[in-house]
Amino acid sequence: MDDLPPLDVPATATVPALLLRPWTEADLTELARVFPLPGPPRQWLTAETRGRAAGERQGFAIRARTEGAPRLVGHLVLKTPAASPCEVGYWTAEAARGTGVATRALRALTTYLHEETDVPQVRLLHQEDNAASCRVAEKSDYAFSHVLPAFPPDFPRDGHVHIRHLTA
Repeated sequence: MDDLPPLDVPATATVPALLLRPWTEADLTELARVFPLPGPPRQWLTAETRGRAAGERQGFAIRARTEGAPRLVGHLVLKTPAASPCEVGYWTAEAARGTGVATRALRALTTYLHEETDVPQVRLLHQEDNAASCRVAEKSDYAFSHVLPAFPPDFPRDGHVHIRHLTA
């Protein structure tokens, strides 16, 4: 899949506009402040960049367009493995949780995929006990499909699989 462009998400009456764009070196300091990564931020960015170059994933910094420089509020990724359906994943900064950031970003990406690509469906997976992610999936029209059994040690809990069909 070709690189996706940055995506703008309009403001609402209560929340600022969002910008979804590829990660850059300039994001690393703020990234380290808002989200605990398992390793150094530069190492994470290198993996993201390699995944994008290989056509396996496209990660986006989610930035709220507030006064001054847009602030980092989350991450959205589209995984594009060659042998299976596309999959989305995300996280939000603690201060942005419950504000609709994940839902708005996911809707923007899904709309783009539906209107501008030939991707037939997208999957969203989350831990079964993550009620917030279940709500994001439902609000973004990703239908619950099935429970995915745990696969320790990487996936110690059962998960939910939600699917959004993009073609008629």
